[in-house]
Amino acid sequence: MLKIDIHTHILPENWPDLKERYGYGGFISLEHHKPCCAKMMMDGKFFREVESNCWDPQVRIKESETHDVRVQVLSTVPVMFSYWAKPEDALDLSKLLNDHIAGIVSKYPKRFIGLGTIPMQSAELAIQELQRCMKIGLAGVQIGSHVNDWNLNDENLFDIFQAAEELGAAIFVHPWDMMGKDQMSKYWLPWLVGMPAETSLAICSMIFGGIFERLPKLRVAFAHGGGSFPATVGRIEHGFKVRPDLCAIDSQVNPKDYLGKFFLDSLVHDQDMLKYLVKLIGADRVALGTDYPFPLGELNPGALIDSITTFSQDERQALFHGSALTWLNLKKDGFQ
Repeated sequence: MLKIDIHTHILPENWPDLKERYGYGGFISLEHHKPCCAKMMMDGKFFREVESNCWDPQVRIKESETHDVRVQVLSTVPVMFSYWAKPEDALDLSKLLNDHIAGIVSKYPKRFIGLGTIPMQSAELAIQELQRCMKIGLAGVQIGSHVNDWNLNDENLFDIFQAAEELGAAIFVHPWDMMGKDQMSKYWLPWLVGMPAETSLAICSMIFGGIFERLPKLRVAFAHGGGSFPATVGRIEHGFKVRPDLCAIDSQVNPKDYLGKFFLDSLVHDQDMLKYLVKLIGADRVALGTDYPFPLGELNPGALIDSITTFSQDERQALFHGSALTWLNLKKDGFQ
C-alpha cells in the first residue's frame, strides 16, 4: 500500500554563516564535527545533534524503504522559521531553505513532496515567497503555531491564509517557541507539555477567530495529532456554550462543527488515541506523520496504524495516503 509521510524535517547540508550574513545573532548554524553527524548550534550554544538522514536524500530514501514509506513530505526544522528576525533577512533565509527543498523534489519527484517556509512576520513578504514556492514546485508551506505575539487568528496574518486558499497551497502547522518554556526547564517538558498545548492554541485560534469560516477552501493540517486539542475539545465546546461573551466574539460556530474541516497527522504514539482521532474527525482527515528523523517521532513509521487491526481497508488507505493526497491536492498516480 502506498504510504505518504506528511511530517518529516530536512535541512541543507551546509549554509552560509547567517550571523555574518545579516549582522546579528540568534540563527542556527551546522557544525559537521564527525562523518554523517552534525551539531545544530545557536550563537555557539548546542541546540541539537542531527545525522545525515537530516540532509541526505539518498539516506532518507534508503531508510524510508526499510519501513515501506514511499513518499516523504519535506519541511524545514521549525527553529529555522526565524519569525523574530528582520523580515527581509527571514525572507532571504526562507529562499535558501525553499530552493534546497525544491531541488530535492525536482530530482526525486516520486519520492518527495515539498513544503516551504515563509517570513510570517511580514504578510507582504510572506505572500511573495508563498507565490514563489508554488511556482518552484512546492505543494504549500509549513508555519508555526504562533508568530511572535500574534496567534493565528491575528488580522496581520489573514491575508497570508487568504493567499494560500487562492493559490491552492496546503498549510502544515507545527508547534514552535513553546509557551511557558522558561517555567518547564526540567524533564524536556517544553516538548512533552508545551508542544501539545501550542498545537491546541493554533487550532483554537483558527476556529474561534473564524479563519475556517471565512476561508472554507483553506487546507490546513496540524502536527502531532492536534496536540492536546482532541482530548480537550469537549471542554472547548463547553466554554463556547457557557461563555459566548468570551469565546464567540469572532465566530458564532460551535467548535465541534469544524471537526473534519482540517487535517491531523497520526503522531500520537498510542493505539487508543489514534482510534479516537479517527472516530472524532474521520480517517479521511488523519494522515500518516512521523516527525522523521527525530527521536520524539514514530521510530517505525506506520507501525501504529498497522498495529490497529480493527481499521478497515478503506480506513487504512485513507490513513496511509488518501488523506495526505486530499490535503495536498495531489493525485495518487503521480507517485506510483
